[in-house]
Amino acid sequence: MFIATALLFVFFAYIFELVHRLVKTVSLGIFLMKSYIEERAVAIANYIVNQNATVRQAAKQFGISKSTAHKDCTERLSTINPALAAEARKVLDVNKQERHIRGGLATKDKYKKEKHIHA
Repeated sequence: MFIATALLFVFFAYIFELVHRLVKTVSLGIFLMKSYIEERAVAIANYIVNQNATVRQAAKQFGISKSTAHKDCTERLSTINPALAAEARKVLDVNKQERHIRGGLATKDKYKKEKHIHA
């Protein structure tokens, strides 16, 4: 009797895990989000927050487009983990405010290198 009960328990646990993996989705209005997308959104946001990274850096790190990285952090993450989404949003906002400075520095470095090459 005990062995039959244990086998039944293991069977149902296996079935539950199988169904959980196959059907794990989060409702987003009329759209459904697969679990790997959820996990990617959380991973990207954690990377941005922990590394103080830009969307471009995060996209390169995860091998996805900037658009996908941005959408994961702004739209998708807000339904999965609102607190993490807020933290990521703060970093993204700071990066947006500083991007013109970074662009200017990159241009300055570019012309310094060209000047040394031609000199």
